[in-house]
Amino acid sequence: MKQNRFLIVVVGPTAVGKTDFCVQLAKHFETQILSMDSRQFFRELSIGTAKPTPEEQAGVVHHFIDSHSILEEYNAGAFEEDALALLQDLFQKHETVIATGGSGLYVRALCEGLDEMPEIMPGIREELTQRLTEEGLPALAEQLKALDPTYAQQVDVQNPQRVIRALEVCLSSGQPYSSFRMKSTERERNFQIIKIGLNRDRQELYDRIDRRMDQMLEQGLLEEVKQLLPYRQHQALQTVGYTELFHYLDGAYPYEEAVRLLKRNSRRYAKRQLTWFNRDPQIQWFHPNQYEQVVLYIQQQIEAVK
Repeated sequence: MKQNRFLIVVVGPTAVGKTDFCVQLAKHFETQILSMDSRQFFRELSIGTAKPTPEEQAGVVHHFIDSHSILEEYNAGAFEEDALALLQDLFQKHETVIATGGSGLYVRALCEGLDEMPEIMPGIREELTQRLTEEGLPALAEQLKALDPTYAQQVDVQNPQRVIRALEVCLSSGQPYSSFRMKSTERERNFQIIKIGLNRDRQELYDRIDRRMDQMLEQGLLEEVKQLLPYRQHQALQTVGYTELFHYLDGAYPYEEAVRLLKRNSRRYAKRQLTWFNRDPQIQWFHPNQYEQVVLYIQQQIEAVK
């Protein structure tokens, strides 16, 4: 099947315009879309994830949007398994399928596969997240140094998600996290992958991000965050758009400061996304206005393989 089945992967920073672009592409290729956004899976998260509305989806079938509840644990490994199974079905009917998102880890899971990690003991992430709140990140980073000095030297110890992820593997398995990462091998995919990156001039992108944040607040983001307070320890909520408003509700700073941080942190997140994707030499970059050029590029890639 590999020679004549193509996964078109469209990546780029938040607010760059991936949704509209991919709907156009899907209509052109008469196909369906897989979301690779790590937060749009959850039904309870809508405004803060910029989840495409039914109107924005424009009749194109989107998978992995509203597919899970925040009460369920769902991670990149489970997504890889589910998405590959779905693709086998979709490729029976479609020559091309589109996958899009800005979550680098989920893009890598689908395109290359992830390290084989051990089963995580129930409750361990909640316990570590609680300790993060009570003891702070340096205490967790010290524990990681003791359990896995190799990974502690490589990881950004200012990144709580990375530190917690490594610790939960160490504590669940009794082995260093780095020992599992070393076993990773890229798994063969039985389809061709064509990677497209969308980007804009920095100021243009930052203006779009600021406008999007204003729109989210107008649409009721604060109310959504209030409803999610019982689940605030969940991994999907330890992210931009939610943490700033949780802290505001805790009384940490006034509303105006929450809005400023929301915009600043979203711009920083976009910068981190671009840093991640720029490391992938297979990505061909375009401006979202270059739709015709992208279609031509995809068709050339398909013809080159046939």
